[in-house]
Amino acid sequence: VQLQASGGGLVQAGGSLRLSCAASGPTFSRYAVDWFRQAPGKEREFVAGIRRSGISTYYSESAKGRFTVSRDLAKNTIYLQMNSLKPEDTAVYYCAAKLSGSAQYGSWGQGTQVTVSS
Repeated sequence: VQLQASGGGLVQAGGSLRLSCAASGPTFSRYAVDWFRQAPGKEREFVAGIRRSGISTYYSESAKGRFTVSRDLAKNTIYLQMNSLKPEDTAVYYCAAKLSGSAQYGSWGQGTQVTVSS
């Protein structure tokens, strides 16, 4: 499966963005998808994830209450709705897919830049 992340941009603190992760391939419904981010000089960190059912979701402590991950099976797309953005959310955001039950990510998107100004 191939992934294409998009939706990043420049936003003021307190604003919102919605990231998209579009997948190609007929078996995408078998994959769980996680969002990661990496800020300059920092390690990549987990942000949010959604299981293949689209029902179970998971969030980092920093994302809880502000970010929402969702899945549109018909469109083969995963969304990350980010509200109440803070300058510390500035990073390149990546989506990654792995077969349900697997520990390895089989595919990564190319990343989309999110910049939050204060």
